[in-house]
Amino acid sequence: MLLAADGTAAQLAEVRSLCMAEGGGGRVETMQVDLAHPDGPGTMIDAADRLFGRVDVLVNNAAARAAVPFGAFTREQFDHVVSVNLAAPFFASQAVLPLMRRQGGGRIIHIASQLGHVAAQGRALYGLTKAAIIHLAQSMALELAREGIVVNAISPGPVATPAVVGNRSEAELATRFAPCLPCGRMGQPEEIAELALFLAAAAPAFLQGQDVIIDGGYTLH
Repeated sequence: MLLAADGTAAQLAEVRSLCMAEGGGGRVETMQVDLAHPDGPGTMIDAADRLFGRVDVLVNNAAARAAVPFGAFTREQFDHVVSVNLAAPFFASQAVLPLMRRQGGGRIIHIASQLGHVAAQGRALYGLTKAAIIHLAQSMALELAREGIVVNAISPGPVATPAVVGNRSEAELATRFAPCLPCGRMGQPEEIAELALFLAAAAPAFLQGQDVIIDGGYTLH
């Protein structure tokens, strides 16, 4: 496994240790990469090929957020969010195709968002990129399914990650998210990971071009 992110070396080492412990000591490599840079996606795929000689599963999980009222976005914010949320998975997916074709297939999972389906205040740009990722998964599946390349997307709702939780208290989080979550709580990162693992290793190849919404019921109303 190759973990590629723009985190610090210490953060990557921490996640690597966790993956090795949970995975029974399998090989886990890390690399720091800026996926907002045009060369980032290709550099990541080249590193995976060099380290492992193949890529069985690509999970496009990087994301950038900008909570800004429409009309106040800057061009710099637009370019950054689009570079990370849309251009990076687009070009990483293109870069991995020769490897997957060479080995006879593979799986690609795009992490989208429930905000690719419904609107939210201040999230026009983020939702735009996630809606585009859902369409990208459909288009890729349509073109690549006959080559043994399975492409799907996951749309999580509010998940208790550090980026979302920040310094908010449980009471603050409950006030903000509970009213729009029929299940009454935020999702946990492990729940999204379990779904990604299913799509990567257990889901039938007949499941193609789908966006699996896992949002605690957020989009039910």
